Amino acid sequence: MGFAKSDITRDACMLKGAFARKGYDWWWHSFTGRDVETGEEKAFFVEFYACNPALGRNKPILGQLPENKKAGRRPSYLCVKAGAWGEDAGQIHRFFAWKDVKMKAPFFLTAQDCFLSETQTWGQVEVTEEEAAAHPEYMCQPGKMTWELRMEKRVPFNVGYGAGWLLRTIHAFEMYWHVEGMKTVYEGKVWWNGREYAVMPEQSYGYADKNWGADFTSPWLWLSSNHLKSKLTGKVLNDSAFVIGGGSPKVFGISLYRKLLGAFYYEGQEFEFNFSKFWTLSRTKFDCRETKDEIIWRVRQENCNAIMQAQIRCKKRDMILINYEAPDGTRWHKRLWNGGNGVGRIRLYKKEGIYRTLVDDISVRNAGCEYGEMIR
Repeated sequence: MGFAKSDITRDACMLKGAFARKGYDWWWHSFTGRDVETGEEKAFFVEFYACNPALGRNKPILGQLPENKKAGRRPSYLCVKAGAWGEDAGQIHRFFAWKDVKMKAPFFLTAQDCFLSETQTWGQVEVTEEEAAAHPEYMCQPGKMTWELRMEKRVPFNVGYGAGWLLRTIHAFEMYWHVEGMKTVYEGKVWWNGREYAVMPEQSYGYADKNWGADFTSPWLWLSSNHLKSKLTGKVLNDSAFVIGGGSPKVFGISLYRKLLGAFYYEGQEFEFNFSKFWTLSRTKFDCRETKDEIIWRVRQENCNAIMQAQIRCKKRDMILINYEAPDGTRWHKRLWNGGNGVGRIRLYKKEGIYRTLVDDISVRNAGCEYGEMIR
């Protein structure tokens, strides 16, 4: 069975049992819009980050607040995070107490004027310069973003039994991943710091996934794009998308060193590199390098039938150091580079015995990209 199998039950909130008191769950969305006046392209993200709902009080509990650290209080809130990449890149956070949050399965979430479902999202986040300076516990920059979006998740990446019902129930992994929208089409409007942007379906280059668990991975790597073009034929690959993610996942407390999950949906053909499906003999080599001006990713994934070689780069001036606190209140990742304007190249091969056949040599644009390692 292939990986392009929708399963919206995995998009439901997973903060139950032990994860309700020490756990996070987030729903990530990234996409591209165009300035309605200048036509300039700009990449955005919207994320709903849930943390420790069983510890909720009448107001959000922020883990970076000194008084909460001193009292040993874990964070508890819903954070609506929004932002942009590019010349004025930034992230803005808005926190809600759990009493102000409503959820319904398989997935529907509302918190005052912020909303998220499988097909729509809208909301507003705003932090003034004075608030950002006075509240470092907000972990964000000043700014304002408002959005009204519809979405259609066209190509999923279902990682299989690794995030299935049984292993979710027994909390086998420390961090789980489900990609319902490896290719997601967005349509609507975004207002970013006073400027209006139109998000058009065929130029949105959208992505939607979710992560949940008790802690984060290190290293932490993510790459994805569906703005792809064949260097061999010049054809735009409208029915294609790829994603790579992971780092060093833990299963039953044991770290699996430098393991990545990867998938390439190439014009209807599926190429999967999934270490949890051991019978496919999937293996990965990767490195990430920081230069003065760029972050550069190199990933080689191989299974018994195919090889994918990816090289992506993104300018640091277009990226942010994205901020999260873990469910225990610690900010392990303090240099987690995050961008939406990556560019690069992927070479995809089929294997038949000792022979390699080039499927395509592919130009990549508008790539989501992330890398960081924990500082303990």
